[in-house]
Amino acid sequence: VLDAMGTEVAERIPRRFCALYTANGMSLPRAEHGIDEWNWFPTRQENGQFVFGKSTEPLSPFRQQLSFLGGLYHPSGPKADPHVCSDMWLTGAPLHNPKPGTYNSVGLDQVVAQHTKQHCRQPSLVLSIDAGTGFLSRTGTISYSVDGRPIPAENSPRRVFDRLFRVERGSLLAERAELKRRIKLVDAVVESAKALNQKLGQSDRERLEQYLTSLNEVESRLIASERWIDVPLKEQDRSHLNLDANSEGEPAEYYRNMFDLVALAFDADITRSVAFMLNREDGMGVSDTFPLKLGLKRTHHSLSHAGDKEGQLAFAKYDLFLSEQLAHFFHRLHSYRDRQGSVLDNTIVLYGSGASTTHNPRNLPTMVAGGNNLGLRHGHYWRKGETRMSNLFLSILHALDIPQDAFADSTGTLNSPVFEA
Repeated sequence: VLDAMGTEVAERIPRRFCALYTANGMSLPRAEHGIDEWNWFPTRQENGQFVFGKSTEPLSPFRQQLSFLGGLYHPSGPKADPHVCSDMWLTGAPLHNPKPGTYNSVGLDQVVAQHTKQHCRQPSLVLSIDAGTGFLSRTGTISYSVDGRPIPAENSPRRVFDRLFRVERGSLLAERAELKRRIKLVDAVVESAKALNQKLGQSDRERLEQYLTSLNEVESRLIASERWIDVPLKEQDRSHLNLDANSEGEPAEYYRNMFDLVALAFDADITRSVAFMLNREDGMGVSDTFPLKLGLKRTHHSLSHAGDKEGQLAFAKYDLFLSEQLAHFFHRLHSYRDRQGSVLDNTIVLYGSGASTTHNPRNLPTMVAGGNNLGLRHGHYWRKGETRMSNLFLSILHALDIPQDAFADSTGTLNSPVFEA
């Protein structure tokens, strides 16, 4: 935002959204094991305030900038394959099709992107641990387009950096020329597909649809970038980045570089909508081995099924590792300044999972952080019976000043002190 744009524009708060997903639920230890202090949800209070459990203790400096929400669920969750919970986490979509994963609707991040894309260079940023879209019922992305198709995610810090900060005119024109060539090729394929529709197998049709979705996403990004090509990027210190970090290496280094890229993108107002899938369901992908790299004795999916005290404690220690990465991210967002408050003050971060324990679709572990300048009031652990997750999503949209009467199967906004009426 430049002073020359006028007071009304300069004083307008940039409202941002970031969704962070971890698979397989969180550690909610059984009472008989006597390790309640390792429960991801707060289990006790002192002086009228919740006490952070050991697995979320790294987040304690942000007490007044985050809240835990319990009892949330998607009504369609119990009807779905237990591994589809990541597919529907941001959509809440009912699975009408009998084949799991073949039906979905628009994700919350993409609704935000539709309303914020005119203010920034990139409509949205979609990230995941393994990139791409995955496959039916074992998704590799949590982001779904307006027509319910999975949006391919990126997982390489270097490619994310190039996409966000490489704005030279020559490279953009070259990319656009390549895009036109690809679209021309796909158009020919589509025409052939129409003529030979009866001979195409289901997997070929699905592959073609995903490819077309990818092209649409790339084209929308390029069009947006062209619009901003003559506007200089904000000067930033990016020397702390390690663009060679990757998901095959040290987990903390990888996550922190990805989070640093998101924070820089928000700080430069390159995008206002981000979705990042930190882990995949059902033991899929490289992140399933992360607990082993941290010295724990089981993989991520195996830990989520642990019924013994040792296994549940190890699962909680992996939650602790993720909390440390979140704390790093929150520190970055808090350190960057907008004209009014910090970037964290003007960003709503949603963190959670599509299951609680062992694929249980009830009481979804959920945290909301940031947004103190957007009407959010933090420091709460709120739970009021069972509440539709989509009601929370509608409250988030309203806090972002996006006028929607409903989202998915919502029945209203969330009746919680976290969100101002």
